[in-house]
Amino acid sequence: MSKMTRRRFVGKSVEGAAAVAAGAAVMGMPRQLAAGSPNNKVVLGLMGAGGRGMDLIKKMAEVPDVAVKYVCDVEEARGKAAVATLEKIQGSRPEHLTEIRRVLDDKEVNAVVVATPEHWHALATVWACQAGKDVYVEKNISLYIWEGRKMVEAAKKYGRIVQAGFQNRSAPYGFSARKYIKNGGLGTVLLVKVFNMLGGVVGGAPWGTQPDSAPPAGLDWDRWLGPADERPYNPSLHRGWYGCWDYSGGNASDGVHQLDLARMVLDDPPHPKTVSCDGGRFQFHDRGQMPDLQMVTFAFDKFVMSFEDGGFTPYLSKSPGEVRYGQKWPFWPQNCDRIEIFGTKRMMYLGRHGAGWQVFEGGGKLVEQDKGYHPDKWHLPNFIECIRSRKQPNGEIEQGHLSACLEHLANIAYRTGNQKLSFDAKTERFVNNDAANKYLRPAYRKHYRLPDEV
Repeated sequence: MSKMTRRRFVGKSVEGAAAVAAGAAVMGMPRQLAAGSPNNKVVLGLMGAGGRGMDLIKKMAEVPDVAVKYVCDVEEARGKAAVATLEKIQGSRPEHLTEIRRVLDDKEVNAVVVATPEHWHALATVWACQAGKDVYVEKNISLYIWEGRKMVEAAKKYGRIVQAGFQNRSAPYGFSARKYIKNGGLGTVLLVKVFNMLGGVVGGAPWGTQPDSAPPAGLDWDRWLGPADERPYNPSLHRGWYGCWDYSGGNASDGVHQLDLARMVLDDPPHPKTVSCDGGRFQFHDRGQMPDLQMVTFAFDKFVMSFEDGGFTPYLSKSPGEVRYGQKWPFWPQNCDRIEIFGTKRMMYLGRHGAGWQVFEGGGKLVEQDKGYHPDKWHLPNFIECIRSRKQPNGEIEQGHLSACLEHLANIAYRTGNQKLSFDAKTERFVNNDAANKYLRPAYRKHYRLPDEV
């Protein structure tokens, strides 16, 4: 079987499995959500109508028998623009709201798509589960290890479908890479190198120094802050939240895609035993919080994984469209978000978001490969299918949490002074390190609190 034919076969198998799941769901799905039934659409609400949020909801709105009823965004202009866009797609006009709990109170809503800044992800997900809604939550799914575990607990307690925005979990070439490694194609894997060497994104760009001011008209600043500490409006923070610890994991929040894909193809190992970090903010001397270089090492039971994360390399780049959506391969040495997997027989280059994988022996001999395609094509319909079938989705919340924790572990090791930390997988706490354990959970404010018991 040719490599291209095999790839098509894997893709058809995934599509076929999805069709079988959808068909089975018709016979016994909860709340009568039968595909094709005009009175039983999957009804969605969107929380966060930024670039990725709109990309997600537009693609979901194009899935048959899906309707978007609400757009929840704290910026009036952006919310209204999203409503107009969705009205053109689906022929009906969603309602714009600024309060997510009003969406959750509507019994017609089956699921919400959470695409806010990261500090809102856990609270919105838990509230939705408590309200009986399914959830698609964008990466990184959490901002703290403790709140990620609460998301897992809420999904299980309330019987909800919660899918993480780790779309590589639905990539056919990810499944074939996992099978190739599991069948011994690389030998015994002892070293994995995960790269996230971006150019001028967060760590590698000077952070704004604009003064505090009154919030612009049409912005609910209190709701934007949500569970984060109360503070005055600042335009640098509002548009540059990706560079602030209270709202984001920084560059690593982009690299979590690669960390998750690496875990997937290695058959989802549990938490690492230790994490160590060296790095700093070397390029700029400003108010920026994020490092422009993080060199992280995770020690698992039987292999070591490194995470090389930075923002100062404009000569490295992500895979372009002709790689993600076409047949072109990355030039691996200058691919900024590649994964290198080293076994005792061979090594594999693996790329995210459709880049595919290639295996090499000594002398540069290519021995196997599988080209990919951007996996939103499979991941988003999979969420809709699982709302109907009640089967666990690709990228279910437990594995999403374990992958998210790699980012959190890396950042905590950095923030505690570039330490080496031991981690107890059962308790999800650091061993004998009070300073590190302080970063496990936030101090939520007033009516934006996530309780100990969800």
